[in-house]
Amino acid sequence: MTVRPLFDEVVHAPNRLQICAMLAAVDSVDFGTVRESLGVADSVVSKHVRVLQEAGYVAVRKATVGSRVRTSLSLTKKGRRAYDGHVAALRALVDVPAATAT
Repeated sequence: MTVRPLFDEVVHAPNRLQICAMLAAVDSVDFGTVRESLGVADSVVSKHVRVLQEAGYVAVRKATVGSRVRTSLSLTKKGRRAYDGHVAALRALVDVPAATAT
C-alpha cells in the first residue's frame, strides 16, 4: 500500500509526533510510559492525548488493575494513516536534493 504524503497539523506538534511514533510501533502503551518517555508532566500528556483523541487518532482505554485505574493509549486506523502520511510528507521534504551552488 502506498502512503500518500500529507502534512498533518495535529500530528506535527513535537510531543504529539512522539506520541504517535511510540504508538505506531506497538498495539498500546501505558499512559505513564508515554509520560516518562516524553519527560513531561501528566497534564502535558493529557493535553496532547486529548487533541489526538478529538481528531480520532488515538483511542484511550481505562481498566482497573487491582485497586488502580490504568490508562492505555493506542493509535486508531485513522491515526495510523495520518501519522504515516505525515512521516511521508516529512521524508519528502528532507529527501529533496540540495540546491547546487551557482
